[in-house]
Amino acid sequence: MSFEELYKSKVVSADEAVSHIKSGDKIVFGHACAEPQVLLNALVKNKEKYKNVELYHMIPKGETNYAEPGVEKYIHDNSFFTGKGTSEAIQEGRADFIPVFFSEIPRLFKKGYIPVDVALIEVSKPDEHGYCSFGVSNDYIHAGAECAKLVIAEVNENMPRVFGNNFIHVSDIDYIVESSRPVVEMQPSKIGDVEKAIGKYCASLVEDGSTLQLGIGAIPDAVLLFLKDKKDLGIHSEMISDGVVELVKAGVITNKKKTLHPGKIVVTFLMGTKKLYDFIDNNPEVESHPVDYVNNPTVIMKNCKMVCINSCVEIDLMGQICSESIGLKQISGVGGQIDFTRGASMAEDGKSIIAIPSTAAHGKVSRIVPFLNQGAAITTSRNDVHYVITEYGIAQLRGKTLKQRARELIKISHPKFREGLMAEFEKRFGCKY
Repeated sequence: MSFEELYKSKVVSADEAVSHIKSGDKIVFGHACAEPQVLLNALVKNKEKYKNVELYHMIPKGETNYAEPGVEKYIHDNSFFTGKGTSEAIQEGRADFIPVFFSEIPRLFKKGYIPVDVALIEVSKPDEHGYCSFGVSNDYIHAGAECAKLVIAEVNENMPRVFGNNFIHVSDIDYIVESSRPVVEMQPSKIGDVEKAIGKYCASLVEDGSTLQLGIGAIPDAVLLFLKDKKDLGIHSEMISDGVVELVKAGVITNKKKTLHPGKIVVTFLMGTKKLYDFIDNNPEVESHPVDYVNNPTVIMKNCKMVCINSCVEIDLMGQICSESIGLKQISGVGGQIDFTRGASMAEDGKSIIAIPSTAAHGKVSRIVPFLNQGAAITTSRNDVHYVITEYGIAQLRGKTLKQRARELIKISHPKFREGLMAEFEKRFGCKY
């Protein structure tokens, strides 16, 4: 039987596909801009047919109807990285959060810590050899599909085909539901004066020939604005967004100087607009690999001049960082922050940067604080931080004493909070600031 015939034999409706899911099943599904929304909607629509079904996933970008009040009686949501919709469900006790490094999620499936009964995936149409691409979300769902007893695929004709270790053959899929909806897009964030100031400081630490890890949001986008005079930059990042495309076309990002995968942009998932998706589609310059490879610190460290730029919720005067909660309220997850912080730390001439506005809540709250909020998660330890950047400058913490760290951080805090931070410094260390 040809793969075309095999493909056709597996095509069913969404309702029929989810009818093969049983009560008690543990389901892993793709996240971010590759959430298999047609399949998830069908699952929730048929929720009353299930008992004790468990969901596992990362960033939610769809409707999150699987986390709405009442659904938990049939389907229980567990996330490795929360967001709008799931955060509220966790706070109210209707869902749960699992702390884990992004790079280690595949191991949870492979070693049976979370046995996978079903994988719900969104993939591209098969190529001439019968291989579908995981497209914009490879990361943990690749391992989820490999470990699952049942694989149900939403084959979206609009999903880009991305190179790398990023494919699944039609023969490894049990049921196929076809769709033609637009791939979920993430619009660029608004860049203000604060973000521009931070971006300029971050860019000052990037040398020609550096390899970059960038997140998503106004600050990473602002950093890209100030890299236009750099030469031969490379990308090894858990994800990229639209700003990278412009620097590739401008000849700033060439990947020529990379010491690992030279000539290639390496990622594990992508979030952006159609501009990004058109760029990555069938582009041999872009490779997507599973997250236990891309985010493995021992892999990251092979990139000389590795620069990682991340953000946080707050940082205390010792350099302890909370990036995922406000007190006890879980608002995101650790993601790849530690993976890349440690990878960059181990790399030759590597740099790890935490970049944040000096305040939050419209200027009412300082992000540089004497103590983290009660109950706050310590995402990144004080031992892992090299540079902290706000719109007021750069604090270099590596090799500094506790007193020196505190002084460095107070210097880049917002002026209206400095007096209070200085008073805490003098109380804590028994000496003048």
